[in-house]
Parts: sequence; structure tokens; C-alpha cells
Amino acid sequence: MSRWRPPSEKSSPYITAEGHARLKGEFEHLWRERRPEVVRALSAAAAEGDRSENAEYQYRKKELREIDARLKYLTMRLDEVKVAGGRPADPSRVFFGAWVDVADPDGEERRYRIVGADETDAAEGRISVDSPMARALLGKAGGEVVRVRLPGGEAEFEVLSVSYID
Repeated sequence: MSRWRPPSEKSSPYITAEGHARLKGEFEHLWRERRPEVVRALSAAAAEGDRSENAEYQYRKKELREIDARLKYLTMRLDEVKVAGGRPADPSRVFFGAWVDVADPDGEERRYRIVGADETDAAEGRISVDSPMARALLGKAGGEVVRVRLPGGEAEFEVLSVSYID
């Protein structure tokens, strides 16, 4: 069996203003604070002599590679994302950035916010606009029922309310 996997689908380029600020903040932190700190530690470790047996040198090289890879990703992602903001023409319907309260058939209520792929956080209820739940909810209004194909099977949810309050 081969290890090859087809490339994953490209995520939507949309992001909220808060998500964009968070990505820019991470980039600035890595570039202005974290990377120079690691470079200084790497230089100090290199000055200790034999690099092949120097664990601190090896660790700092690995750390620097990881920081550089993340900086490269953030640079590319910040160039391609589009900040979506403002209220939609019809704020009673679910669009990007909406907070949506839904209930399953058992009456259990959940609250989700439709956000970009870079901002997802299940603990806070922030779901990607590319997720099956968000795709099912887009364009719906309060009182409508949506069917969602989830990993555990198909489920129905009723949209209770839609808001765009941050």
C-alpha cells in the first residue's frame, strides 16, 4: 500500500477581521521576537564547538526550521486571504461571520460561528465555512431545518437564531 494521498481541497480564502489580526500578530511575534531569540541561542550553541554532538545546536536548528516554515505559511496565507466584514444585506440569514444557534432533535442547543479555515476553534464554537455543518447552514434563517452529513451519520438541526454581534 502506498503512502501517497491526494492533495486536500484548498480552503476558502475568507477570514474575519479578528482572525486576520490574529494571523498578523502571530507573524509579527515570530518575526520580531521569537526568531531573533532562537538565532541568538543557535549562534551561542554553535560557538561551543563540535556541532555533530551538540544537542543544543541540533535542537535550535530544528526550532529555527519550524519557525521559518510557519513564517512562510503565514506570509503566503496573509497574501491570499480576503477579510470579509460587515453585515449582509439580509441579516436574518446565515452567511460568513454569523453566530448561529441550532437545536438537534433531542433539544440540545449549540452555538456556532461561521469563520475561515484559519480561525476554527471547536471549544469556542467557531466552525470553518468549509465544514459540512457550515455549508448546510449557509443561507438558512431561523425556524428552518437542515440535514447535515456528519462522520457519525446524517443528522437534522433546527436553526433557532442568527446574529452578527461580535
